[in-house]
Amino acid sequence: MTVLLAGATGLVGSRVRALRGDIVPVGRRATGVAGEVVADFDALPPLPPALVAVSALGTTISTAGSQAAFRAVDHDAVLAFARAAQAAGVRHFIVITAVGADAASGVFYARVKGEVERDVSALGFDRLDIIHPGLILGQRSERRPTEAFFQWLAPVLNPLLVGELDKYGGIGADVVARAVSALCDRGEPGRFVHRNRELATLAT
Repeated sequence: MTVLLAGATGLVGSRVRALRGDIVPVGRRATGVAGEVVADFDALPPLPPALVAVSALGTTISTAGSQAAFRAVDHDAVLAFARAAQAAGVRHFIVITAVGADAASGVFYARVKGEVERDVSALGFDRLDIIHPGLILGQRSERRPTEAFFQWLAPVLNPLLVGELDKYGGIGADVVARAVSALCDRGEPGRFVHRNRELATLAT
């Protein structure tokens, strides 16, 4: 089975790529994987035929430099990839967004994440898995000072987040990647949202 993967050089995407031998990376940076598609998301060529696609695309407003640049990655690029994947025959799409995503939110970050979920849902994939991790823990290649601070704080905060609050806790990038890999092999149709607790179960 071929799995198209956008964001294959990122914190979670690189780990998904390492877990599976059927990955075809799609993105602006080369990974060295045979058959990869290196292109900008605003000018994607036809993608190789596949049944499953994973979007691990994501940035921060500080890294992107503006709200518009953030939206271009976390909404526009994800949606462009989803449309290109669907044209390539993909019927099962997996997208990593964030806990609290809500298209009606007054918080820009949460609103953009919710809008991309809404717009990808409207494409009508047979199966759509939406990943809602809390703070993703792991060593990034780029500096994200605020995120690094909360990663440092996570061992103290996580034990305090009990019950429904555990969805806001930190979760390892390896755990998210293993959960995503497991979901690639699921075939039941429908729209599913997975938060920290379920991601941990899927990863085992």
